[in-house]
Amino acid sequence: MGHNLNYNEQTGNHSFFSVKEKAWHGLGQIVDQYPTSAEAIVYAGLDYTVEKRPLYTNSLENELSEIDTGIAASKITVPHFYATVRNDNNAVLGVVGKDYEVVQNVNAFEFFDAIVGGGDGILYETAGALGKGERIFITAKLPGYIRVGNQDMIEQYLMLTTSHDGGGSIMAAFTPVRVVCQNTLNAAIRNHTNSIKIRHTASANDRLKQAHTLMGISGNMAEELEGIFNHWSQVKITDKQVKKLIQVAMAPNKETITNLELGVLDKLSTNYTNIVDSVYEYALGSPTQQMDTTAGTVFGAYNAITGYFQNVRSYKDGEAKFKSIMDGTAKQRGQVAFDLCSDFARHGMDALTQVK
Repeated sequence: MGHNLNYNEQTGNHSFFSVKEKAWHGLGQIVDQYPTSAEAIVYAGLDYTVEKRPLYTNSLENELSEIDTGIAASKITVPHFYATVRNDNNAVLGVVGKDYEVVQNVNAFEFFDAIVGGGDGILYETAGALGKGERIFITAKLPGYIRVGNQDMIEQYLMLTTSHDGGGSIMAAFTPVRVVCQNTLNAAIRNHTNSIKIRHTASANDRLKQAHTLMGISGNMAEELEGIFNHWSQVKITDKQVKKLIQVAMAPNKETITNLELGVLDKLSTNYTNIVDSVYEYALGSPTQQMDTTAGTVFGAYNAITGYFQNVRSYKDGEAKFKSIMDGTAKQRGQVAFDLCSDFARHGMDALTQVK
């Protein structure tokens, strides 16, 4: 299985660092203590800059002339487009338009530092680069916890990803993570969102304002999630109901749900039934699902689904897993599970008998 972590031939290291935990496939640097942003950028191999450079081409006439005469053809500038290039090794990362503004890797760390005013308030836990260095990601732990019951502590994380190839906006998100099993809980609550996106054309001042907006989102979500999860930890659910919830949450389309309601199980795909069985097995068998707050509770059912994507499901590589959890299938299924659990906590089994 590939990992797609950037390998820096100049340093002989993969561009990734992690605090205490092993990196993907055992690659990258593992450090014992939480680093400062200045240290983290070096550990992660992100201490390079990117610049926009003009693009050039040759006319067909010039190319033929060069072949015949051996004289270098004159270059024609490609208007309004530029290549983004790493300054340390001249790797071309992408092609962008004239309005695209490069956000340097150091600026991404400054974005996080600005949220809490620097100092010891934010703890950098992982960071790295993918491909040739065109995409970077950072996770940082915020102070404080979401407490569910007496034992279950959910840490609060910020995650940021940005690219240098013109392929997307800067995205920063609040992501609660369970200490025990590292389940990513991407839950959008009611009308809230857990992330912000910033275009590469935005000014530095605008990005700074967004940083404080994200912190406000984080504070509001943490408080609301704590109330919701504690309520769910008190709502009992049977094994049969857990199986039904998983079936509905993992259903790829309405036709699957309809077949479930009609009991036409022979029309369900083998891949779908295998996934349901894997999630259900994780729900009942994982040690992290045996805590007082999770065993036989709606909170446990929700964590079973998010935990499957984090701890059980196989991915093509680390980047595929990251994308799925942050903004792909894992996040979508987690959202469906969150909504189903909310409905079940209010209406019981009736919440699982309606075609969504």
